[in-house]
Amino acid sequence: MNYKPIIIVAGEPNSIFLEIFFKSTRFKRFKSPLILIVSLKLLKLQMNKLKINRKIKVLDLIKLEKYKLNNDCINIINIEYNPKKAFEKISSKSNHYIEKSFNTALSILKKEISIKLINGPVSKKYFLKKKFLGITEYLAKKTKTKNYAMLIFNKNLSVCPITTHLPIKLITKNLNANDIKNKIILINNFYKNFLKRKPKIAITGLNPHCESIHHYNEDLKIIKPIVLFLKSKKYNVSGPFAADTIFLKKNRINYDVIIGMYHDQVLTPIKTLYEYNAINITLGLPFIRISPDHGPNEKMLGRNLSNPTSLIEAINFLDKN
Repeated sequence: MNYKPIIIVAGEPNSIFLEIFFKSTRFKRFKSPLILIVSLKLLKLQMNKLKINRKIKVLDLIKLEKYKLNNDCINIINIEYNPKKAFEKISSKSNHYIEKSFNTALSILKKEISIKLINGPVSKKYFLKKKFLGITEYLAKKTKTKNYAMLIFNKNLSVCPITTHLPIKLITKNLNANDIKNKIILINNFYKNFLKRKPKIAITGLNPHCESIHHYNEDLKIIKPIVLFLKSKKYNVSGPFAADTIFLKKNRINYDVIIGMYHDQVLTPIKTLYEYNAINITLGLPFIRISPDHGPNEKMLGRNLSNPTSLIEAINFLDKN
């Protein structure tokens, strides 16, 4: 293979992912071969439902390194799954199938046949079952990774939440200086290694306007000291800034990354600014993992109206790096 393949786990079978995969690969030519880990039966059912006519090449996992692959057809590794129709209700029925899909992908990555992974969405309710906050944490556990970060990446501005899918009442208990420091270092290294530049990073405060009527102010006690420490180590980091003004145009244009203390503090503005033109990159894993920035989207199943931009951006990023 001239280019390392991109491994793609289709994820939740009852989602819009295969639809946007078909759209992303219909006309766009990628240098890297794409290997889709999916049920052959599910693939055929959804292709028929969505009126997709493409050749399929089923790969032998044992012989994977010997193939000379291109994207003239859909390259798949078949994971057994037995749906009765193209789309069903999301339930725990698919859990074993999704788990096996991820395990297959991880075995390929461990052999270093590839270091590039994209995964489709999964159900937090049924697949993660409250054991993990998200796939970021699920893959970190699978790979025994302790330091990791969720980076919602756009070439103009990226964001990172220090805490991810936590209830609001648990955020303060889970904020600590070491975690903030490690995530900033991961982000800085990512930009230097993959984008060949040192990022300008802004940190938001936790409290409105970085002020607190409570006797304990996290912005002063946790966030500001770590910013000063990293500045002394020559990191280009500033803050804490009020979260309600840092995303104003005159402020955000000064930074490559804005780091917030919790999920919606930074994901709401980035999605407002760029909509589908952003990708979710997990930093710190032994491979590059990207997830398109959407969920299963049950309301759109089978309608063939979903926007593929985020998946195209994810493949483009891995295709160039």
